[in-house]
Amino acid sequence: MTPTSAPAPTGEQYALRLDGPNGPVEAVVTEVAAALRQLTVDGHDLTQPYPESATPPFGDGIVLVPWPNRVRDGRWTLDGEAQQLDITEVAKNNAIHGLLRYGAYRLVDRTDSSVTLGAAVVPQHGYPFHLWTTVAYELVPDGVRVTHAVTNLGSAAAPYAVGTHPFLRVGEHSVESLTITARTAEHVMVDARLNPEGLEPVAGTRFDLTSPTLIEGLEFDDAWRVEPDDDGLIRTTVAAPDGASTTLWQQGDWEWLQVFITRIFPTPDGLTTAIAVEPMTAPADALNSGLGLRWIEPGASWSGSWGITRQA
Repeated sequence: MTPTSAPAPTGEQYALRLDGPNGPVEAVVTEVAAALRQLTVDGHDLTQPYPESATPPFGDGIVLVPWPNRVRDGRWTLDGEAQQLDITEVAKNNAIHGLLRYGAYRLVDRTDSSVTLGAAVVPQHGYPFHLWTTVAYELVPDGVRVTHAVTNLGSAAAPYAVGTHPFLRVGEHSVESLTITARTAEHVMVDARLNPEGLEPVAGTRFDLTSPTLIEGLEFDDAWRVEPDDDGLIRTTVAAPDGASTTLWQQGDWEWLQVFITRIFPTPDGLTTAIAVEPMTAPADALNSGLGLRWIEPGASWSGSWGITRQA
C-alpha cells in the first residue's frame, strides 16, 4: 500500500508546552537523532528553527553519540587491535558525530511538557559495543533542561562521549548583532581536516571569549575546554544589544564546547548567519586522545545534563 503523504524526514514530531511565568515555553523534538527542532519562550526563538519538511541543516539540534565531533581517519586502537569506523565525513576522511545521527529513537516517556526518547547503539564497524541511550527533554519556566543517559548492555567496558548541536538565537535579533561570552580556558588547535593537534591557552588571543565578543566578523569552527562558574555550571551566553540573551549551560563534566558559525544557513527567507553552540563531554578524536572519554563498565550507567534558558 502506498502512503498518501511522505512522512517528515526527521520522523515523529513531539510538541511540548509549558505555561511559564514569562509566557508559554514551547519546543519540538524529532524522532530521528532526537533533535531539538524548535524552542521558544513567549514566542521568542532560543534556537534556530527549521521546517518539519527539512532534514536538520548543518546538524541543527541533533544528538551526537557515542562520540561528538571527529575521529581522525575513522581509526583508533582497542586493546592493541586497530578499529576502523565508517567514514562519514568523506571530504576530510573522518568519522563524524557518532552513530545515531540518522537513527530513529523510540518513545520512552511523554507528558505535555517533557519527552524521553531512547535508542540502541549496536556493535558495528569500528565500535564493537552495545549501549542503550536516552535523551530526556523537560521544559522549565525559562527554557529547557536536557538529560542524556547511557547504559552498557555488553560484556566489555565501552568508550563513550556525547554532545549536541543546537544553533542559538535571541528572538528576532540577527546573529551578526549578538555577542558571545564563555569561560574559555584552552583552545583546541586543529589541522586542515579539523583534527586536534593540541591545546593552547586563550588569554590575549582571538580565541578568548571570556569578555563579550561581537559575532559579526568571527570565523569559528573551533573547540575549547571551558570552566564552570562558582555554582558548578558552565555557561555560554549570546546577547543582543537591547540586553536580551540566550544562555546554554552545561554541567561541569561537560567541560568541552564547540562553536561553529555559518553564513549560509538556509531559512524560508533565504540564507542567514547561524551560530552553533555545542556542549560536549569530550573534544574531537577522543577515542584516540582519551580526553573526556568515559569507559562505561558492563551493566553500569552514566547521565549528565545541559540546557538553554532565556533572559529578557
